[in-house]
Amino acid sequence: MSKTLIFGHQNPDTDAIASAITYSYLQGKLGNSTEAVAFGEPTEETQFALDQFKVDAPRVVQTVSNETDTVMLVDHNEPQQSAPDIEKVQVLAVVDHHRIANFHTTDPLYYRAEPVGCTNTIILKMYKEHNVEVPKHIAGLMLSAIISDTLLLKSPTCTDEDKKAAEELAEIAGVNIESYGKDLLKAGTHTKNKSADQILNDDAKNFPMGDYTVRIGQVNVVDTEEVLLRKEELLKEMKRQTELHGYDLFMLVTTDVLNSNSVGIVYGDYTHKVTDAFDMDIVEDTILLEGVVSRKKQVVPQLTKQFEK
Repeated sequence: MSKTLIFGHQNPDTDAIASAITYSYLQGKLGNSTEAVAFGEPTEETQFALDQFKVDAPRVVQTVSNETDTVMLVDHNEPQQSAPDIEKVQVLAVVDHHRIANFHTTDPLYYRAEPVGCTNTIILKMYKEHNVEVPKHIAGLMLSAIISDTLLLKSPTCTDEDKKAAEELAEIAGVNIESYGKDLLKAGTHTKNKSADQILNDDAKNFPMGDYTVRIGQVNVVDTEEVLLRKEELLKEMKRQTELHGYDLFMLVTTDVLNSNSVGIVYGDYTHKVTDAFDMDIVEDTILLEGVVSRKKQVVPQLTKQFEK
């Protein structure tokens, strides 16, 4: 019997990869045969966490139906963000903290979705519910995911549950949240050696909004100018990918992790929707997004409202 594969969304971030690993570990303790896999290589930030806690990166796959009949999804549910052949396998479980959209199955499943800042906050609760001890390396990955998704507990998506979980996990992992968190976030802010495609797509997702498809990437930096200096290069690549994939809008959210602000670079035929969503003018293909750090809570809902009018 083949293993059940567990994976996060395409272009995986720290929470997506950590969730696959930590949820697979839990399933193993519950007597289930699973394997954590990923639809992409770890980012520099994620690799920093894996190295810190001496955990191997999940095996990278392109499809799943060629090796299993059953899967479990973590940190996503929307099919366009999942395995390209997701319709060919049975989804046994979903653990997620995002909106639910375009998701359906033919069979009953376990579905756990909570409005918290990180999927691993939910997974930690599941460990407790099943009386499964959290070992140091698992705690470290869970903590890293929470720090990443909540920008060191400063994002508006961060809840009291996330903060409490981070404190518990930091004690088990033997690290200081503030110092380790800053090191982790800084590890993922290097863009000088990245291609335009990597900057745009290392952390990007497609979002159906009404009859439109909006591609939103996000890159964390300590200096937004590092990305803005490459704006023309990025816009050229955004144009190429928009024409190739048929996006109606492509937006790159460049987030200053130290000052909790963002700048958006926007390309497409519907840039006026961005202007309306944030009540700010787009100047030379860029828009200032003061106080915006969360794509999930501060970008996607606002754009969805405009595109669904």
